[in-house]
Amino acid sequence: MEFRRLGRTDLDVSALCLGTMTWGEQNDEAEAFAQLDRAKAYGINFVDTAEMYPVPPRADTYATTERIIGSYFRQRGNRADWVLASKIAGPGNGIDYIRGGQLRHDRPHIAAAVDASLQRLQTDWIDLYQLHWPERSTNFFGQLGYRHKDESFTALEDTLEALDEQVRAGKIRHVGLSNETPWGTLKFLELAERRGWPRAVSIQNPYNLLNRTFEVGLAEIAIREQCGLLAYSPMAFGMLSGKYEDGARPEGARITRFSRFTRYTNPQAQAACSRYVRLARDNGLDPAQMALAFVTSRPFVTSNIIGATSLEQLESNLRSSELHLSDDLLEAIDAIHREQPNPAP
Repeated sequence: MEFRRLGRTDLDVSALCLGTMTWGEQNDEAEAFAQLDRAKAYGINFVDTAEMYPVPPRADTYATTERIIGSYFRQRGNRADWVLASKIAGPGNGIDYIRGGQLRHDRPHIAAAVDASLQRLQTDWIDLYQLHWPERSTNFFGQLGYRHKDESFTALEDTLEALDEQVRAGKIRHVGLSNETPWGTLKFLELAERRGWPRAVSIQNPYNLLNRTFEVGLAEIAIREQCGLLAYSPMAFGMLSGKYEDGARPEGARITRFSRFTRYTNPQAQAACSRYVRLARDNGLDPAQMALAFVTSRPFVTSNIIGATSLEQLESNLRSSELHLSDDLLEAIDAIHREQPNPAP
C-alpha cells in the first residue's frame, strides 16, 4: 500500500481510505468489523466517517456508523493504528433531528458535535475533523449554476476559531473541508495563515470519471497549497462498476434500494458510463478497478475513499491499488471525457 502525506502534517495516510457510510444501513456491525479487519490487513490505516452516517440519513439510524467504529476500537484495542476522520453536519438535507435541526458551524455546535463524536467513537481524539458541507448556500451536491443569496451564516473566521479551540484542547488534531468551493477553500487557508489558526489539510469532494469538475478550480489549489483531495464517490455510486449497465438493477444494490440517489443516473451519465465500462473490458480490466485506479493516480489526490457492502467488493476495490494505467489507456479515458465532459457534476 502506498502512503501519502496528509497536507502539511506529520501523518502519512494510505492512498486508499475506507469509507463507512453504509454501516448501520446496508451493513451490520459484524460486516463492518470484517471490512475494517480486511482493510487493515491489506495496509489501509485511514478510515472516514461522519456524525450523519449512515446514508441515507434517518433519525432512527443517526450516528450508528460512529458507534460501530467505536465498538471496533474498544474490542480490537487498535485505535492508535488508525488515522480517523469524521465530520460535522451542516444545515438542510432534512436532518432536523441533529441538535434541533438549526445546524451551524459555530462554537456551540462544533463543541457539541466533537464531544458527541468522541463519545460514540470511544476515543480521546479525532485525527481529521471536517466540515461536511458549507453552512452557506453555494454549489455542492451537484448544484449547477451559482445563485447568490444574501443570507446569514456563521462567519468563516468564527468557524475556524472554534475549530482552533478544539485543536488546542487536544480533541481534534487537524481540520479538513468537504464539498467546498475554490472561494471557500482559499478563504479558510488565508484566514489560517493570517490568524495562526489550523490550516485545512484536505478537502473531501466528489471525484470520478463522470465528475471531474474538481480539476477545473480546485486541483491547482490542492497541489500548490498542499490541501489534497480525499475523493468520495470514486465509482459514482457503483455506476462505473458496470453492474447497472443496460438498465440492470441488482437486488440489494444501492441505486436499486434507494430511489433518491439520481446524481449519476441521468441519460448523459449512463451513456458516458457505458463507454468507460466498455473501454475497461476491451482492455481486459475490471471496470470498477479501472475507475478507482484512475482516481488514485491523480497527483492532487491524497486518498481515494472506497466503500463496499461485501468483502468480495472490498477485496476488488483494494486490488485496484495494484493496477497501473498505461499512457494509452489514460489517453483513451481523456478522449471520452473530452467528448462527454462531466455528465454528472
